[in-house]
Amino acid sequence: MMHYGEGMNTIETATLPVHGAELYFEIRGAGPTLLISQSGEGDARRSEDLVRHLERDFTVVTYDRRGLSRSRIHDESLPPSIATHAEDVHRLLTAVSDGPVAMLGCSMGASIGMHLALTHPEQLRTLIAHEPVSPWLLGATERAEHATELAHCQEVFRADGWRAALAPMARTLGIDPAGQEIEPGVRRASITEERAANFGYFIAQDFTAAREDSLDVELLRRSAVRIVPASGRTTPVHVFDRKCAYELAALRGVEVEVFPGGHNGNLTHPVAYAERVRAVLAES
Repeated sequence: MMHYGEGMNTIETATLPVHGAELYFEIRGAGPTLLISQSGEGDARRSEDLVRHLERDFTVVTYDRRGLSRSRIHDESLPPSIATHAEDVHRLLTAVSDGPVAMLGCSMGASIGMHLALTHPEQLRTLIAHEPVSPWLLGATERAEHATELAHCQEVFRADGWRAALAPMARTLGIDPAGQEIEPGVRRASITEERAANFGYFIAQDFTAAREDSLDVELLRRSAVRIVPASGRTTPVHVFDRKCAYELAALRGVEVEVFPGGHNGNLTHPVAYAERVRAVLAES
């Protein structure tokens, strides 16, 4: 494990062999372990501002999903699935923690967390599931409608590239890049060459994983893991990721926790979002 300083903080970085791939991860802070599974094309550093506010109270673990940034896929014949991503998280938690941890899953990260809650419930104490990209939570008609939305984004990507696919993707997830609220001092992240490659992989591969995903909802209903459905305050009511959060809440018989910002509140409102994470985890 390599150690390096960044300001006053020390970050530990390492890679972990997983089935058909190698997973890059980072650990920082002190206190109870909190694993963050990022949204979309996000890698271990995507929620950097949020992590800086959480590492005061938690040992924060972040990672690059397989196929993104520094996590390499060695066996290209294994298409990624949400279940595969969850198995990667299982192996990561086995390597870094001796007991159940808290997990913040954003978007696809929330979908990954729900799989983990069924396959390895002993590893999770609390899962905050923020707007899971899980059409299987919806009724048949809405599920088909929103799976079609995801497929359309992929069609645009294949025809015209990732930049062209950003607009339909943002509409599908209820994100208004030009009009979303942002906390003072938060800077919009530039799209680097690495992030552009992540967008391409996310749309081409992980959108398929989301469309084809499913879980036994009855087993999810009975899971012993504390699952906290969450949604952004400004996420439009008609988009499927918000609907998935509310369907999950109905399934579990709990209320939806409202977080600052919209689908990407972890990026646009890191201070307020961190406060909500602390408050939710303090109740566990």
